[in-house]
Order: sequence, then C-alpha cells, then structure tokens
Amino acid sequence: MAVTSVWPVKNRVSAVIKYACNPEKTTEEVKVEMHSLKNVIEYAADEMKTEKCEYVTGINCRKDNAVQTFNETRKRWGHGGDTRVCYHAYQSFKPGEVDANKAHQIGVELARHLYGDRFEVLVATHISSHCIHNHMVINAVSFADGKKFCNYKSDYQKLRKASDDFCWAHGLSVLRKAPIHTPVSKNEVWMHKAGKQTRRDMIIKDIDYCLKYSSTYREFSFQMFGLGYTVDYERMTIKAKEWQRPKRLKTLGFTEEIMEERFEENARDDFFYSLEWNTHLPYKPKKAPLTSLLEELDFTVWHAKSPEKVFIAAVFYIIISIFQLAFEMADYFIQSHELRYEMKDLKQYLSDYHFMRNNNIETLADLHNDIQKTKAEISALERQRSDIDNKRRRAKTPSDINIYKEKRKELTKQITPLRKRLKQAEKIWDKSPHLLELVKQERSLEMQARQRIKNKEWSR
Repeated sequence: MAVTSVWPVKNRVSAVIKYACNPEKTTEEVKVEMHSLKNVIEYAADEMKTEKCEYVTGINCRKDNAVQTFNETRKRWGHGGDTRVCYHAYQSFKPGEVDANKAHQIGVELARHLYGDRFEVLVATHISSHCIHNHMVINAVSFADGKKFCNYKSDYQKLRKASDDFCWAHGLSVLRKAPIHTPVSKNEVWMHKAGKQTRRDMIIKDIDYCLKYSSTYREFSFQMFGLGYTVDYERMTIKAKEWQRPKRLKTLGFTEEIMEERFEENARDDFFYSLEWNTHLPYKPKKAPLTSLLEELDFTVWHAKSPEKVFIAAVFYIIISIFQLAFEMADYFIQSHELRYEMKDLKQYLSDYHFMRNNNIETLADLHNDIQKTKAEISALERQRSDIDNKRRRAKTPSDINIYKEKRKELTKQITPLRKRLKQAEKIWDKSPHLLELVKQERSLEMQARQRIKNKEWSR
C-alpha cells in the first residue's frame, strides 16, 4: 500500500538538500526551509536515514553534485532566477510490507518511468522511520527542452497510477478506491486544523440558518437579504454585495431538492410561523452602531487623502468594537460579508491593537517610523554579531571561542524579539488599507440599510 504526494519547492536548491541530509533538521523552524532545493535534496540523501547513502540514486545526475546539476540546467535554459526551483515528491509504503532494497528499486523505477526522459531526479529511500518511504527531488526545468514541470492534477494522477502499477507488479497492496485529491482546498484543510472557520464555512452556516427559518423561496430570499446576500432562483446562485461573481448553491451542498425538502418540512409544521418565522424575522437594522461609534470618536472614514495621516489605531479599535457588538447584541448584524469573515481573527486584532497602544502608534506614519527604527536596530545588532563571528573564526584557543559564542548568543537574544516586533508591525502595515476599506464598506451598507427601512418595511 503506497501513498504518494508531490509539492513545489521554492528559493534555494541547496537548502532543501541540506534539510534532507541532516537528521537533526526536524524542528518547525527547519521545516519551513524545506521550500528550498538544497535542503530537500540533502534531506533525501541523509546518510543516517539512508545508511551512508546506500539507498540514494541520481537519475540524469550524480548524487554527489545534484545541486550543481539542477542549478546549471535552470540557468542554461534561462530560468536561473525563477522562484520555484524543484519539486519534492514522496512514496510511502505500508509498515512491514517492504524492505529497503525493494522500496528503493520501486522508487527508482517509478522516477525513471515518469521523469527520466526529461528531468534530473534524486531518489532516496529513508529507512529510519516507522514507514519506509522514498523521496524524489525533481528539477523544475527539463534538461531536454527547457520546459518547466508544472505539476498539474493530471501529473499527480499519473504519479498515483504509476506508483500503484509498480507496487502491484512487485506484489504490494495498493489503495484502489482512495480519493486522489481532498474534496476541499489545502487552505481549508489547514484552516480547519487550526480550528478556524473558512469563508465557505461561514456561507454554508448562513444558508443553513436561513433555510431553518423559511418555508418558501420568498421567505428564504428575505432571510438571505437580511444577511447581505441576493438570491437568483433561475440560476440557483447567491451573491454578496462585495462579490464579483455569484456562487452556485449546489456547490455549497444545497441542491434544489434539498432546499425544497427543507421548505416542505417547515410548511408542514403547524407552529412554524408562531415559533420560528415570527421569532426569527429577516434582519432589519434598527440601530446604526458604526455610525454612532464614528460620531462618538469624531472619526470619519473619508477623513484623509494621505494614508500616512490615517489613524490606524482607531481603525482597529472600531473594528474590534463592531465585533464585540455583533457577539453581544442579538439585534445587530454586520452587513459587510468580508468584515464578518474577519471576526475569526478577533484575537489577532486585539493583539495588534495592544501592540500599537503599547508602542504609542496612532497613525500609519507612526507605524512606518517604528518599522524603520526596528530595522535599523536589527541591522546594527546583526553587524555586531557578524564582527563577533569573524573574531570567533580567528580565535586560537577554545576559551576564546566559547567567549565569542556566548557574546553571539546574547546578541541573538536581543535580535529575536525585535524581529517578532518587526514582523507584527509589517503585517499591520500590509493589511491596514484593506481594513480601512472594510470600515468604509460597512459604513456605506449600514447607511443603505437604514434608508431602505425608512422607505419600505418588510412584508411576508
């Protein structure tokens, strides 16, 4: 039973190979470095994992100069500056079903069959883990024609099928009915693992809420409109005001048959209108909390043409206040679909706001100055650390070397919090324009909703 996967690697070939070769490179910090070519190749050819490189084979390249060969091929075809430098694939076998020799033989046969006529490939078999598995590092550019390996879904399907065929030929079990791809995107998978709600989750939750309190398409339309959506029954799609394209209801799990079944179920309930509809009427904004908040702070979202003058701390305070109102007030609903989705990151908004308050940051100009100041402090400390490294390399006694190592550690302790501070400040800077637009959008939608209530009352 072999399991396969393949993913792109960016930045440096050498870092990927180094990671692959070093058995100690298994921390989270180093896992990020898997996106460079040297780490991947060195990890794949790890002497400890491969028994002194006994199970490492180069295809169209030598295993001892794979990095150089990969880079020369990319440069020769004009792709030396590309970000995506190689692809890292693996083939994992069922525990106890295969030995190292057979696993490596299958891996080499698979790589030659799929990529051997056009790409350089390094194949390494790891035997130190619970499952014996193969690593295949594939150059991103073909040595034969200079074309790039794009890794389409069809390419992965070929990898899966070829792996199954070779395993079957060697008498190994295969996963015949297992899905090739997950039904959701990788981003959604990681969001769910982190315990966060995806945009799709929020939309499905809104639709399910509206179906629960509707017995006809017209009532469903009213409910959805109250949450900021419009419904097209001819095409069976929904659209939020800020979306460029509508979404089909069936792709969200709500076919026409499912919706009509929910409507009929509610219509058969004699107490539906008394217990459900009348207690959960379509949302009508009776208040305008954002307008009141802006007036209280004497803040207008259109107050400055120059972004340096924007009071970014106030923008974060306003957004956090809106989120808290949505949590606490049953009769308040955030109109902007995009802003409602940001509620999943409330803890991060609170952290960013406290960061600005603790560092006396009010405007974008203050934030920019803080970023430049932090960068200057980091650069100065890094220069000191570099000087210490030079002195350590020239030191002649072990005691002097240890002294310089301790000095370097002290400087690193000073640099680490500064880098964290810089990272948070730069993230705030990058998302500030978008947040200001969200506040403007919510303000505009709130005013439109209030105007609709004045002009026309809801009717069933």
